[in-house]
Formats: sequence, structure tokens, C-alpha cells
Amino acid sequence: MGPGTGSTPARVYGGDVFIWDETSGGVRRAVTGRAGGVSTGERAGLNLGGHVGDDPAAVAENRRRLAAALDRPVVYMSQCHGAEVAVVDAVPLLAPACDVLVTTAPDLALAVLVADCVPLLLSGDGVVAAVHAGRPGLMAGVVPAAVTALRDLGATRIDAVVGPSVCGRCYEVPAAMRADVAAAHPVSAAVTWSGTPSVDVAAGVVEQLRGLGVAVRWLPGCTKERDDLYSYRGAPTTGRFAGVVHRVAS
Repeated sequence: MGPGTGSTPARVYGGDVFIWDETSGGVRRAVTGRAGGVSTGERAGLNLGGHVGDDPAAVAENRRRLAAALDRPVVYMSQCHGAEVAVVDAVPLLAPACDVLVTTAPDLALAVLVADCVPLLLSGDGVVAAVHAGRPGLMAGVVPAAVTALRDLGATRIDAVVGPSVCGRCYEVPAAMRADVAAAHPVSAAVTWSGTPSVDVAAGVVEQLRGLGVAVRWLPGCTKERDDLYSYRGAPTTGRFAGVVHRVAS
């Protein structure tokens, strides 16, 4: 549905912190929304981003609530829009500068923060990863870098969940930028609701995953069209929601 069709949920932020939460195959994967948080103003709700001008105390409380909901500590990244990988076995003193977090530790959750980019959650054979896949990351090879990291740690069959992101109808870009992306990932070339050039990053992520032999599930929803998710395209002053993944006891 396009803008103005009545598909957007009402502005209600109380309640559970997750808009999607599933445990299967010894792995829990979830996506937070705006519900359940203490941030106010333009970042109202469960803003988990510490770099967007929010009250640090509010962000800390929001992160505490997420850790409580997951019943384990959460590792975050200092995301760079690249393809760097960090393998962790404990919560580091400083968030690693990377766009792929990987662990085999059973007592850690990994988080990727987004407000239009693609939150990608990977798992296989006791290894899990959280991946930040925006347009620059897609072009830099973040998807194959993440899959390679899991396979290097022994994962043979890998499953992927591709979370909500800005859709191709809402991600308007200059024609030259669309041409650059399309040269590498033709399936990502799109048009907006008004027919102008745009990019569908998630389509490129899904195509790459399938080409790498990864089983993919793509969750529905456009961040710009949903009121219960943060969207930079919707409002440049905004918060960040998370895709999270962790192992669970068999």
C-alpha cells in the first residue's frame, strides 16, 4: 500500500518492545519498535541509538529494557556503512567499529540499529550475526563478508531474516546513484510512488543472500510507511530501532 492508504498503525508506543519476536532452531531473532521506551519528543519511544542527540539517560534506560526483555547483555556496533566484521565473545568496553557482529557465545545478544537501512540477522550451526546493510554497505560487500564470517566459524547451513527497512517506493535517490547501484545489483533499481528514481536495498540484500546459498525470510514493512518504526526518510531527527539475535538453550 502507498502513503495515505490507511495502512499506518496508530501512534501508540506503550507495551511490548518487539514488533516481531521468534525463537526456532535454537536461535531467537527479534525486531524492536517504538513501544516500551522512555525517550520523548521526535525520538519518542524505545530509541536505542546513542548518537542521534537523545538524552543519554533515556537511551541507557531503553537499552536496559531491551537487555531485560532478552534476559542477557546486548552488544552494539559503532556502525560505519562498510563491510568490517567483529567477532565477540563478551561485551566490549567500546562498541566495535564495524557493520557485522558475530558470536558463538550462548549468553550474548547482538544488535544492529537502523532507521531505514536493512537489519539482517544470520544464524547457523551455533553462530549468529547481526548485520547493518545500508546502500553503502550493500555496495561495499557487507552481505558476503557476513556470510563468509559465519562459514569461517563452522556454519554450514545459514538462515537469514531480513527485517523492515525503507522500501523501493520510498527511497528516492538521484538517477546517477540508482545507476551505480543497479550496475552491481540490478534488482535494486526501483521507482518511487511518483515515478522518480529510487533504490530497493533490501531486494539487493535478499538477492545476494540467495546467490550465496542462504535460506532467506524477508519480513514485511516499510519504515517510512510505518508509524511504529523509526525512519530517517520520514523525519531526519529520529531514533533507531534494532534487529537482535542470540542463541538459546536447546
